[in-house]
Amino acid sequence: RYAALAREKAETADPERREELRKIAEICEWVPANAPRTFWEALQYYWFIHLGVTQELNTWDAFCPGRLDQHLYPFYQRGIKDGSLTRDQAVELLQCFWIKFNNQPAPPKVGVTAAESGTYTDFAQINTGGLKEEGSDGVNEVTYILLDVIEEMRLLQPSASIQVSKKNPDEFIKRAARIIRTGFGQPSVFNADLIVQELVRMGKSVTDARNGGSSGCVEVGAFGKEAYILTGYLNTVKILEITLNDGVDPRTGKQIGLQTGDPRSFKNFEDFFAAFERQLRHFIEIKIRGNQVIERLYAAYMPAPFLSLLIDDCIRKGKDYHNGGARYDSSYIQVVGLGTLTDAVTSIKFHIFDKKDLQMGELLDALETNFVSLERLRQLLLNRTPRYGNDDDYADHLMVRLSDVFMNLIDGRPNTRGGSYRVNFLPTTCHIYFGSVTGATPDGRIAWQPVSEGVSPVQGADHCGPTAVIKSVAKMDQVRTGGTLLNQKFIPQLLKDDEGLVRLVQLIRSYFTLDGHHIQFNVVDAQVLREAQLHPEQYRSLIVRVAGYSDYFCDLSKALQDEIIARTEHKAFS
Repeated sequence: RYAALAREKAETADPERREELRKIAEICEWVPANAPRTFWEALQYYWFIHLGVTQELNTWDAFCPGRLDQHLYPFYQRGIKDGSLTRDQAVELLQCFWIKFNNQPAPPKVGVTAAESGTYTDFAQINTGGLKEEGSDGVNEVTYILLDVIEEMRLLQPSASIQVSKKNPDEFIKRAARIIRTGFGQPSVFNADLIVQELVRMGKSVTDARNGGSSGCVEVGAFGKEAYILTGYLNTVKILEITLNDGVDPRTGKQIGLQTGDPRSFKNFEDFFAAFERQLRHFIEIKIRGNQVIERLYAAYMPAPFLSLLIDDCIRKGKDYHNGGARYDSSYIQVVGLGTLTDAVTSIKFHIFDKKDLQMGELLDALETNFVSLERLRQLLLNRTPRYGNDDDYADHLMVRLSDVFMNLIDGRPNTRGGSYRVNFLPTTCHIYFGSVTGATPDGRIAWQPVSEGVSPVQGADHCGPTAVIKSVAKMDQVRTGGTLLNQKFIPQLLKDDEGLVRLVQLIRSYFTLDGHHIQFNVVDAQVLREAQLHPEQYRSLIVRVAGYSDYFCDLSKALQDEIIARTEHKAFS
């Protein structure tokens, strides 16, 4: 049909456009029925496949081209060598490819998703750089072309990322940094070497792991060989609130958790922590039991025959993608609010059980009243407590302990598809909604405000600079995760010259040497964001990094805008 339409339009087109339309018709007659032979055919082949998958599923399922520079490079080399392709032609074709992604509609959003954003459409992510499957440097000329296209097009979709390995040249990261400093939140940055370790630990072959990467936001998988499905978000801060109320949700007054005891009766910190862990286990069990049913419903009533043709081993096994057909099967649970949870638990340990300058009853009364008439106590919690994100071992040790608990309770649990449950730390925009249903917390956060996002510190709590942040976050054993999301916000002046770019490259290298998984940057002045709130008509094109995606700032909810503004604005690297 596409070929026929192109030939029909060619009849009335001018000579130059006529030749172009005839070429389009020839390509559409060849792919996807046959293997692509040229760079243009390869892009068209993929786009037909993408449309088929997203129509069968939906565009929120983050069907991604994967390692696009690795896939396209042989076609590019061949075209350059035989003279059938120039670099400029490759750039133009990729720009058209970007426009197709950006115009791909998403299903109508409802409820929470509709409240937070009116624009994000397709969670496809383009991975660039990284490693070849034999383990050597994967950066090539197409990698740099893709970076040029990302900078030139400046579109929300497809989302773009770079995979950084020790084997990649610094110039590759520096080229990406030049795009980052323009301030639209792309590309995000991933640790290619750690991704390989993560995937191998999950049971993938080394070759499949090197060919893998990040899809959607930050979750990792073996491209073309794995069904890795996000099962929903876990409000860890709410579970803490329920623990502090003996299993009752104070927002509704209902007993929805276990009766783990009146916190006033806890004799020491370990009593409190054991109660929280019991409560957490309870809700994780509910979550997994519910998801097991959902997986069986998908297998029975929502098969994906077209996608199953594309994912390795579905045909060999004679099983659908949703029923264990893929070579690897992972079910991810997204942990939300780690920074807020860490600071809240730190406050309890530090003030109630170690310094003993606060009684549990006093704290619970303050939380119940949302710190009304208790601002002095709130300031004590906010400003006289060790905070995660400042390379302070007191708080960071508790972050590590909490993250280990999540991974111990979830990682490796069997799903119904022959695979396992894994943990990742990403919120998308759920940290806004989760905060809106969670009361005041022991870190001084007032009721209904957003909780922290990803593995980032609480907004505004990291006051020792980005170097301290990465040292704190890297204390987590991130190889046990399936992805972590770290946001950083810099003022534009910090990256205005070449020295700033070099320092940014060094920061990324340092974090990845410490085995960090992912980092991304908003390079924007908070005052500009405040002006955009007041005069949105003047800032319609302002793009910011939200979570694992970028969005138009003026299309975000007021709560999400405020949360982005509240993120610590770093003015120096240390």
